[in-house]
Amino acid sequence: NMDSTLHYIHNDSDLSTNSSFSPEEERKSKVQDVVPQALLDQYLSMTDPSRAQTVDTEIAKHCAYSLPGVALTLGRQNWHCLKDTYETLASDMQWKVRRTLAFSIHELAVILGDQLTAGDLVPVFNGFLKDLDEVRIGVLKHLHDFLKLLHLDKRREYLYQLQEFLVTDNSRNWRFRAELAEQLILLLDLYSARDIYDYLRPIAFSLCADKVSSVRWISYKLVSEMVKKLYMASTSTFVIDLMNELVEKFCRCNKWSGRQTFVFICQTISEDDCLPMDQFA
Repeated sequence: NMDSTLHYIHNDSDLSTNSSFSPEEERKSKVQDVVPQALLDQYLSMTDPSRAQTVDTEIAKHCAYSLPGVALTLGRQNWHCLKDTYETLASDMQWKVRRTLAFSIHELAVILGDQLTAGDLVPVFNGFLKDLDEVRIGVLKHLHDFLKLLHLDKRREYLYQLQEFLVTDNSRNWRFRAELAEQLILLLDLYSARDIYDYLRPIAFSLCADKVSSVRWISYKLVSEMVKKLYMASTSTFVIDLMNELVEKFCRCNKWSGRQTFVFICQTISEDDCLPMDQFA
């Protein structure tokens, strides 16, 4: 029975239509042979929203924290046992529960592999991107770890959304922007020279003009790494255009802070050997 159920689940059923299963089919879809079934059933029952209201308001958070470990134990072939529970937790009313899942979604993606990640985790990930800042910071801190697991075409879709991380619920939340700059440095390895120039460059320039010095210092490093990446690319015009814009935007800026930014970026480019010295000159 179990084999036929797994075959049915993986072949052509849309798991989102589980609500149309009979109670017997619903029970079978949660069957596995890795751990005692009673143990898994007990874990799954703890995520019932009504139970959280009456037994322990923290129980959903504990279940969310444990979920990657449960998924690793069961293996990706038994993900169908946990999928509904994961979606229930991902839409929990408590932001602490969603935050816990947001911080571990990149780990779960490694466990599940690219196919299940694209089908089941990407929609949840997209939901977290539009959530409260307390939840968004979870996906932002591991943005590179998650995006590197996606196929290139899927990964490029997120280029259009990176700009949204500049907007936060609280404008004083400078650590959010600092984390964005850190992640963009890592993301340079995942995208082409044209994508870097078209999408990441405007964000980097915006961060270089941030009101908080800690954000600006990380951003200088981001721009210098961008110069290095574009210089090494086969299309050399991008790095020339970028350097011309640095001169125009910062070196010739009316404000002293802009001109100071130019000096600091030049310092970082020089220290990190991002360009040959004749090109730098």
